[in-house]
Amino acid sequence: MTKNRLRATLTSCLLSGLLFTGLSHAATPIEDLTVVVPYAPGGASDRAARIVSDSLHQKLGIPVVVENKTGAGGRIAAQYVKNTAADKNVLILANPAIMVVAPLVFNDIPYKPDSDFQAVSMVTEYGFGVAVSADSDIKTMDQLITWAKAHPGAFNIGVPATGSLPHFFGLMLSQQIGSKGEIIGYRGSAPVITDLIGGILPVAIDTLDVLTAQHQGKRIRILATSGSEREAALPDVPTLKQSGVELEASGWNAFFAPASMPADKVTQLGEAIKAVTSDPALQETLLKNELIPVSADAKETGARIEQFRQQWAPVIQASGFKVTQ
Repeated sequence: MTKNRLRATLTSCLLSGLLFTGLSHAATPIEDLTVVVPYAPGGASDRAARIVSDSLHQKLGIPVVVENKTGAGGRIAAQYVKNTAADKNVLILANPAIMVVAPLVFNDIPYKPDSDFQAVSMVTEYGFGVAVSADSDIKTMDQLITWAKAHPGAFNIGVPATGSLPHFFGLMLSQQIGSKGEIIGYRGSAPVITDLIGGILPVAIDTLDVLTAQHQGKRIRILATSGSEREAALPDVPTLKQSGVELEASGWNAFFAPASMPADKVTQLGEAIKAVTSDPALQETLLKNELIPVSADAKETGARIEQFRQQWAPVIQASGFKVTQ
């Protein structure tokens, strides 16, 4: 090999490495990628998918297309991705409702998370808040616990949907504080907030992206959050653990590949996505969109999801909640 050809070859390899960082060891080069979002445009999952996909496109120099396939709470999208052929590069950005809750509450779903999918990369997480009306006399979690024990028949907890993560988090909270709350499922977050502000509901639990603006607008009061530390947007609100309640939990959004995708592609995509989500600029963009960034490769994501399953599955199963179709 001449020096010029050697130089050209090395230059080509270097450029390929720069363009396909994290994918350079794949047996078959990944020339394009489709990301399926199970929900409508504009929501938290969709925002996360598009922010990360845009960065992947810029970093890897390959087309990354985001497709929204809605319906059946994400199960239609999951079935679609499950059936993807091995030569297609398709990922789904899924959450616990699809990958953990659905198999436990539906008697028959068209996919099995453990055998039909492979974890690729967790990219965001989200916390929950315990809230009361801004006009409520309850100012702290201690006061809420005292009130709940004194008024067991009135301890109603509003959540945005029956069978949602806030629903099961409400059961966790009730168990932890030793007072059984009645979970009241609504059709969405808006009516929950309306009834909370109006004094019809004494307590509500929802995700923080829903509650934070209402708290900042002084229409509701978030008593505590579910994370390991205080939220940057809510420096005045303690965590549950800081309030004396030994409970910590969060939801997440993670990329999954169908079982048909070769393992080396899964590994390399996980590494590439972890690389882009580790970038401070992308993390800042996620935070501005009310999304908490997470950087995790395939192995780390699998471990996180298993930890989540171990915490939540017993609560879901003990509730006896089932969806009849």
